[in-house]
Amino acid sequence: MSSVTDLHIVQNNPLPTPNELIAQVPGSVAADFIADSRKQVRDILFGDDERLLVIVGPCSIHDPKAALKYAEHLVMLNESVKDQLYLVMRAYFEKPRTTVGWKGLIMDPHLDGTADIETGLKVSRQFLCDLIALGIPTATELLDPITPQYIADLITWSAVGARTSESQIHRQMASGLSMPIGFKNATPGSLVPAINGIQAAQQPQTFLGVNMEGAASAVSTKGNDGAHVILRGGESGPNYRAEDVAQALGMLKKHGLPERLMIDCSHANCGKKHGQMPAVFRDVVGQRRDGNDAIVACMLESNLGAGNQKLGDGPEGLEHGVSITDECIDWDTTEELLRWASEELGG
Repeated sequence: MSSVTDLHIVQNNPLPTPNELIAQVPGSVAADFIADSRKQVRDILFGDDERLLVIVGPCSIHDPKAALKYAEHLVMLNESVKDQLYLVMRAYFEKPRTTVGWKGLIMDPHLDGTADIETGLKVSRQFLCDLIALGIPTATELLDPITPQYIADLITWSAVGARTSESQIHRQMASGLSMPIGFKNATPGSLVPAINGIQAAQQPQTFLGVNMEGAASAVSTKGNDGAHVILRGGESGPNYRAEDVAQALGMLKKHGLPERLMIDCSHANCGKKHGQMPAVFRDVVGQRRDGNDAIVACMLESNLGAGNQKLGDGPEGLEHGVSITDECIDWDTTEELLRWASEELGG
């Protein structure tokens, strides 16, 4: 008899259930912190807090030790800017790839293609706990629909990326998440997929998922009213300038959605060139300073060191604190920009 099943499967290794992993790396002591930080983010996004939300940090986490050193810098800076800015650190563990490449700390924690996902989940969860212990709210992009069961209790804010804003699976997942979530405009630049994504995420949904015991489940949600738009530019060019913002706000109004925006100063808005990111950030903050209160948040990709580096076949020889995915601005530039923004918005 011919075999017709699993013809291309090499291995199928069971993972610990979400409950089992959470028991190994508990985060219950962080519950009050997460609830409070989510509330502060929501208040900023929807007009009850006048500070500017800034999602800032490495493009992706590949070296938790270096990222914690970055986090310590952020803690110290926060004391000087907290009256005008609410800082949330990027803790991105999953990386969508256009074709192939390193898929993030959860999928490949050893940076060598061994795909030790169980270790990746554990290391990522521990990193989130370490950030929270420092008093830093956390942000991530949730890519695989199973991942939230393992780490979402430690996440303050999350995103649906440009490649997945049109995905029904991700819109359904977003409708059940407990934190505010941003939908990015699509890779070509269109805002329509993000708006459609928000509308879908606001509605009750039922979809296939995994429960905390690891069993396949029919998951029913009540909808997520914290969904919002992120402008990140696209193949058609950047979309952070005043005319782009006005157009985006017009589209939100047309669809009956809150006229509130986050602007990603990295990715296509800076042409993926870290040297152009400061100018984009200054432009965005300038628009906010000059009265455009609809710009409630922005994003910066930032690391200890500037630029990026190629991973190669493994972690040997990598420069400490330099991204292995998209280019980032360095810490000194980050500190200068955030202090400047705090002063500009405080006047």
